[in-house]
Amino acid sequence: MLGPLLVQTDEGPLRINGRRQSTVLAMLLLSADRTVSVDSLVDAVWPDSPPATARNQIAICIATLRKNFKQAGVTDLLVTSPPGYVLARGEHRIDVREFMEQAERGREAARQGRAEEACALLEEALSTWRGPALGELTGERIEAEATRLQQLRLDLIEERAGLMLELGRHRALTGELTELVQQYPLREQTREQLMLALYRCGQRAEALDVFRQGRRLLCEELGIEPGPALQQLHDLILRDSPELTRPPDARQMRPVAPQTVPAQLPADVMGFTGRQEELAALDRLLKDQYNLHAPAVATIVGVGGVGKTALAVHWASQATERFPDGQLFADLRGYDEEHAPVSPAAVLDRFLRALGVPAPQIPGDPDERGALFRSILSTRRTLIVLDNVRSFARLRPLLPGGGRSVVLATSRETLDDLTGDYTTLRIRLRVLKPGEATTLLTKIAGADRFGSDPVAVEQLSALCDCLPLALRIAGARLAAKPNLSVRGLVERLRDQRRRLDELSPSEGGVRAGFRLTYRDLPEETARLYRRLGLLRTADFAAWAGAAVLDTDVWHAEALIDQLVDAQLLEVADTEPGRAARYRFQDLLRLFARERAEADEPEEECDAALERTFAAWLWLAEEAHRRLDGREFPVGRAPAPAPRFLPELADELLTAPLDWFESERAAVTDVVAHAAETGRARYAWALTESAVPHFETRNYLEDWQRCAELALSSARRTGDRSGEATMLRLLGSLAIYQRRYEQAEGWNTAALRLLRETGERPGAALAQRNLAMCARFQGDWDRALEYCRAALEGFHAVGDTGNEAHLLGFLAQIELDRGEVERALPLAAEAVALSRRTGSVRAEAQSVYRLAEARLRAGEPAEAADSFREVLQLTRKEGDRVGEAHALRGLGQTQWSQGLLSAAGGTLQQALEITEELADRFLCARVETDLGCVEAIGGRSAAAAERFGRAHAMFGEVGAQPWRARAARLLAAVAGDTGECGSGKGAGDSPQRSFTAAELNLLLAGPAG
Repeated sequence: MLGPLLVQTDEGPLRINGRRQSTVLAMLLLSADRTVSVDSLVDAVWPDSPPATARNQIAICIATLRKNFKQAGVTDLLVTSPPGYVLARGEHRIDVREFMEQAERGREAARQGRAEEACALLEEALSTWRGPALGELTGERIEAEATRLQQLRLDLIEERAGLMLELGRHRALTGELTELVQQYPLREQTREQLMLALYRCGQRAEALDVFRQGRRLLCEELGIEPGPALQQLHDLILRDSPELTRPPDARQMRPVAPQTVPAQLPADVMGFTGRQEELAALDRLLKDQYNLHAPAVATIVGVGGVGKTALAVHWASQATERFPDGQLFADLRGYDEEHAPVSPAAVLDRFLRALGVPAPQIPGDPDERGALFRSILSTRRTLIVLDNVRSFARLRPLLPGGGRSVVLATSRETLDDLTGDYTTLRIRLRVLKPGEATTLLTKIAGADRFGSDPVAVEQLSALCDCLPLALRIAGARLAAKPNLSVRGLVERLRDQRRRLDELSPSEGGVRAGFRLTYRDLPEETARLYRRLGLLRTADFAAWAGAAVLDTDVWHAEALIDQLVDAQLLEVADTEPGRAARYRFQDLLRLFARERAEADEPEEECDAALERTFAAWLWLAEEAHRRLDGREFPVGRAPAPAPRFLPELADELLTAPLDWFESERAAVTDVVAHAAETGRARYAWALTESAVPHFETRNYLEDWQRCAELALSSARRTGDRSGEATMLRLLGSLAIYQRRYEQAEGWNTAALRLLRETGERPGAALAQRNLAMCARFQGDWDRALEYCRAALEGFHAVGDTGNEAHLLGFLAQIELDRGEVERALPLAAEAVALSRRTGSVRAEAQSVYRLAEARLRAGEPAEAADSFREVLQLTRKEGDRVGEAHALRGLGQTQWSQGLLSAAGGTLQQALEITEELADRFLCARVETDLGCVEAIGGRSAAAAERFGRAHAMFGEVGAQPWRARAARLLAAVAGDTGECGSGKGAGDSPQRSFTAAELNLLLAGPAG
């Protein structure tokens, strides 16, 4: 690249076709081993107006370059690395890198006083140039890089010239320096070196003439006199000073006065706590090999008060010995309420003065000022700390051009423009960990304040969001007010209306920090922020932002990204492949809600909440429909579709259970919020929609909390339909928890209300629940009576899915009664009907009933196939409860076939899931089957222990028919014909084997 772009292989030059490919390759070469974003490549190729297909054309360029390199036997050079590409240098040689590395070796030799060696190394570095850098390539980015490289080359020529003058080789310099002065007449150091070389060659008049020409040029073109160094040399030549015949100190040949070592860092932060990972990452930045082509830049980004400046100053204070040429510090005031931001030009002026540049020599032009700053730092190792940087545009002029300096910048906004162009470390600073937060509080307030109440200090940390600024304010209050107890401050902060006031003394503190960021948001982004603060969910997806703002999702995502960049929102941890979710820190949510109440009319806030609740309900109902493969809700109109959601439904609800899982916490929060604010219909309808998810994943506490909150709200608002629905769902939950008497009470109350309101679908569901209660209590006749009534109701309203489910349940009752011949056709009909609904869940339940009927009918092979089908269906849906049932049924089938080893493994898997789900009834069923495996294997004692555990658990959950079966099995293996409730005495029984037929007969016998 130090000349026209050339790619050389062992076989000869490799042809690069066209300006576009050459530009892309040049950009990648200039940033070798670092990612260059596609946007940077587009900007380099089309600096003014890139076409709509620009990104595709870049991809085509990369593909063509890869093809060319592959033909030369190179396949690992260009690597895709989002958001762009990397040119992996490997063993390949790049002349720019070799030039920079050789130049650094020469400079290091010069610093150590080895002038002869330094001169040779610099000569070798300069010999790599073949002409103007990057030849005839054009474009703003390429030309800027070429100019920078040329500037480095000129600096190196001047450094080599200084060394040659020091070594007395002035005669060899005159021709080269004369040509250089003609090409760059405004470079004063080159002119100074030429004057000295001419004078030492005995050409005093020519040396003075070089000064006169330079002075005239500077006065005419720039209106300035030559600099002090040039004027001093002119005076020395006029006097024929003896100093001119001595080899000059190399330091005097530099463009500035003798080096000043600045030490501008503020004092380290008192009580600095935590941040070990971030400090280690910054330390690694020093240990990594410096890229001499680009400066190392670390950015610390985070919300106001999170401790960005504290981290930067603390690390910088620990690292001062690593920067022998000094430490520069500037607060750019990008987020100051009282003062205007400091311009880069003003910072450069301060930095240049600190580096020893006399005021008259500091250029007025900002670009020239930046060039001088880069020139000075090119051979130094300096740390530059830039605090409160508002944007990359304000950061860029303050970056060195290369060398060994490090820049550490803090900002509240992501400085993404650094991607690909610099050696970067990005630190997104979050709040402290809980343990670190309590440590900081202890340091500020004193350990004696918390010794008697460790719980209170944890609560205080949590109420401060573990935000360092809030913690310091709280700790300082405790330290200043001995009469204020920790518990008292905790109680004050618990009040959400007072929390920000308590943490914002004298209009400063936490609120002031947030206000500065909020103040500078675009109006629409600020509106989204404050309306999102109305929500009480732990996290939310982008579509919730669209709902509160009444816009489309794509626009909402763009605005949310702005809030994330401003550190007012953060991206929640989500599983790979799932859509991004966002969350507030509590204090930021309180500030957002505060701004909504102050800046938004009350009716706008209410409308935003209504739209968001409606969006959650529509998506939940649609997910329920897709999960069950049938219309939902049955018997009433579904929630109306928000205008921006239907087109996204397929994307959001590809896997309905996964959607419910991602929204699990949000759904419960929305139910609570809606119930509290009198929006009962949203509360109970959303609960009803989420029940399949609660059931499938065994989230019984969520189920109960939502149903109870919704029931209370429905009763307060006189919503009888909602009241009846929640009574029924609480009854369903009680059945699931095996509390049958309580379930019967809930469902009886629900049925009475549903009959009064004429809601036949809901009444049929309550009757189905009552049938389940009767079945588990062993009352087959009453179970059949409720089943037939429910079946009639489902058929009348066309609820095919529940009709299929009830047919399978009828088959189960017939199996319980020992009527296998009646059960088989009912189970087969249920499977056929459920498959017509398209519901995987309904099909799995029906196939399970058919499998049990086949097993009881003496068809174990067919039963095993059906259980395996259920296993496949439930695993596909992530239905852990269904998976456990399928494994248990398969295990029973296997021991019935004499496959004891396989049965043991299958049942052990089922047992692990039941323990995970804490399902006592299903656990007892699995223990029963494992007892059968032990009994068939001749291990009566172990079998008795299993049956004893099952007997006890069936009793706990009130499953009397199964308790009776477990008692028969226990009595058989224990050699006791009476009912046993434990395995006592089983160890003294004869150890004999049982047949599968004997055990199945005991399992299938009459209950009780």
